[in-house]
Amino acid sequence: QLELKESGGGVVQPGGSLRLSCTSSAGFTSGRYFIAWFRQAPGKEREGIACITNSNRRTAYADSVEGRFTISRDNDKNTVWLQMDSLKPEDTAVYFCGSTTNPLSCMAMVEGGMNYWGNGTRVTVSS
Repeated sequence: QLELKESGGGVVQPGGSLRLSCTSSAGFTSGRYFIAWFRQAPGKEREGIACITNSNRRTAYADSVEGRFTISRDNDKNTVWLQMDSLKPEDTAVYFCGSTTNPLSCMAMVEGGMNYWGNGTRVTVSS
């Protein structure tokens, strides 16, 4: 069982930045886990936005966040980060991290391909 926990959400003005963290109780050092970030805005379906593989740190981003968000990881710290810059009101959502042992599910950010989820952290972008 891999328990994930997100943190770092909050309220920020448009154009501002936040850094979200996803930590694991069991650790990411086994090399098996690929981590993706998803978000769910009110009244909308959960959307995959970023993925990072393990050993070679390949990344993938949704078009909606490409160039503004950066995903990174440090297995020794059991943490994956999502740096969010140039935030827009439409980025308002609950953000979740998910893990999978399937690299294709991660790179394609397939919600159904995730094995474990955190409980989410809320991000509100508003002036």
